[in-house]
Amino acid sequence: MIELNNIFAIKNLIIYLIIINIIAFLAMFIDKKKAEKNRWRIKESTLLILALIGGSIGAIAGMYVFHHKTQKPRFYIGIPIIIILQILLIIGIKSIIL
Repeated sequence: MIELNNIFAIKNLIIYLIIINIIAFLAMFIDKKKAEKNRWRIKESTLLILALIGGSIGAIAGMYVFHHKTQKPRFYIGIPIIIILQILLIIGIKSIIL
């Protein structure tokens, strides 16, 4: 039986965060390229969900590296708010554990 302590080990959480941030970064790149070619796009809600589930650093990096979604308030305000909330969540969890 898999124990929750093993699933939520720091090592596994770091691996998850690296992967989800790479995915969010690449999603911004793919969506930018599709926009330039006037093709099917990734939904904004999907990009925001990627940020919300831990890919916020990758999403904001993708926004500014690829100059994508930087004019949309949902992104230039929303993603930094998500990052702040995630930091507060980490601080809150850390204070409970310690």
